[in-house]
Amino acid sequence: MSADLWISPQFFFSSVGFSFASSGMFASRIPAASVRILTRLCALVLVVAVGLGAELRVRVRLSDGLVTEEVLEADSERDAISLEFKQGDGTLVTFVADFKQDVKIFRALILGELERGQNQYQALCFISRLGRNEIIPSESMARLRQKNPQAIRLADERRGLEQLTMSAAVNLSRAWQLSSHIHNMCSEAREAIYTREADVKHWLDKGVDGSIFEALPQTTEATSFLACHSTKDLWQPCLCTYSLRLEWYPCLLKYCRSRDTTGKGSSYKCGIKSCSKGYHFTYYVPQKQLCLWDEET
Repeated sequence: MSADLWISPQFFFSSVGFSFASSGMFASRIPAASVRILTRLCALVLVVAVGLGAELRVRVRLSDGLVTEEVLEADSERDAISLEFKQGDGTLVTFVADFKQDVKIFRALILGELERGQNQYQALCFISRLGRNEIIPSESMARLRQKNPQAIRLADERRGLEQLTMSAAVNLSRAWQLSSHIHNMCSEAREAIYTREADVKHWLDKGVDGSIFEALPQTTEATSFLACHSTKDLWQPCLCTYSLRLEWYPCLLKYCRSRDTTGKGSSYKCGIKSCSKGYHFTYYVPQKQLCLWDEET
């Protein structure tokens, strides 16, 4: 548990932090002395109480030191979670976890360089399989409450950078077979929706129509294409890289234990662990003009 986090079994026990909503049925079974000790541990609170909330706004410090507002939304009915924030350079990053289909979607809306012939913004979408325990379930996210919306959050755990080679393009009009969220998320990207070869094989094995995917020129053959940052010609094909980081998100549930009057123990959800994780995507583009951020400095 983080030194600045504590778990309260009582409904809105503290004025600072986060809370889950539940009946608070375990509050009367925990000795008052134990509660007092817990409340001295830190500055965040998670409790369980009745009620659902679809949206949570959290202030988060980015890697460059700037503070942004992160919007987390949970849809229990569709079993999905979304996370959205704006980076310091104006890029809007959106992440969706589709638990029904075990699919995760990243979208970046990058401000274009108008003086260099680009559109007002450029959209990218990256799709891959959602792993187990990457983020808390949608039902738990929907019940997450924040007690101090002005607090600036830092993740409990900084997870390693994940390198992803995106070797296939995804056809937007058929992508509903992977996830119903892709069309709304990636409609602006359209020609820039990418996924990995390993994920393509997995989905084909599950019976997904192969016409959804189009193989891109081999991104692993360094001799075929130069990295975009090494390419001078704006109209030359090259290997583009794009990096983003989810600076704060609830990655794991925490469980507390209590005992009833007979001494029988039980556990219940009482908090979260927050994580930060970076992603580095490599993919083919037909011209460097589509990858102007990837230049030598």
